[in-house]
Amino acid sequence: MTEDAIIIGGGFAGLSAAMQLARARRRITIVDTGEPRNRFAAHSHGFLAQDGRPGGEILADARRQLAAYETVTFRDAPAERLEGARDAFSVVTGDGGRIAARRVLLATGFEDRLPAIPGLAERWGKTVLHCPYCHGYEVGGGPVGVLARTAEAARFAAVVADWGNVTLFTNQVPEPDEEALAVLAKRNVKLRPGRVTAISDGPGGMLAVETGPGIPTLVKALFVMPEARVRSTIPGDRGLRLKETPVGSILDTDDTGQTSLPGLYAAGDIALGAANISLSSANGVKTGVFLHHSLIWPAH
Repeated sequence: MTEDAIIIGGGFAGLSAAMQLARARRRITIVDTGEPRNRFAAHSHGFLAQDGRPGGEILADARRQLAAYETVTFRDAPAERLEGARDAFSVVTGDGGRIAARRVLLATGFEDRLPAIPGLAERWGKTVLHCPYCHGYEVGGGPVGVLARTAEAARFAAVVADWGNVTLFTNQVPEPDEEALAVLAKRNVKLRPGRVTAISDGPGGMLAVETGPGIPTLVKALFVMPEARVRSTIPGDRGLRLKETPVGSILDTDDTGQTSLPGLYAAGDIALGAANISLSSANGVKTGVFLHHSLIWPAH
């Protein structure tokens, strides 16, 4: 049987899109591996009426609610390949299955690529963080660090200064220009030059950021903007058009969420760039509605 749509990715964007289609009584299959991007964080914050809940609990609730719709099927497997074209797609899954559908929505999210600094990866989602809006309030003020990966770090550090006393570790990234330096000075951001060589546990639960010989800098948390990569081989295999953003390459979509391949839509991080749960969910709703319209109006 041919589904109306296959949704690849069961995170906040994918499940939000699925809800719109399920309520339109459309037959859909959600293909998911159960590894959302925010799985490294114990709690999510800033999502209206869900502040402080573990992200996994929110997603589990969403899956239970979607499972109550008789036109919804879950396939717990990776999507290996996308074949065919609009109205005649098929997705080959890692468990050897093949699902046919008229439309496909990619909502696989990002994989975060962290700088190769000893001690950084194992603290990711705990004291090494990416989003001050998501976790900055819980840090509680005091000394915090920002680790530069690109020139965008100066802008990021100026924002993070609302959550603590910031030290920007330039980490051999070109130092900010005069305009940025003026903003950083106004925001009381300190610059620490040199390459960051290691992150370790310091006294009193602090992080010790080492920048060569000498006394390390102690911070309560270290914010970093990792390089974001689309968590799917499908865009490369199908030659989808990409767009560059400060966080990495995202899929180039039109106002309806459709990619450069007709009938293939994208939602969430991979269509928005820097996003949080609220933005991903909202984008999933919007894209799911437009995908539904395209099943009715051939020109859409």
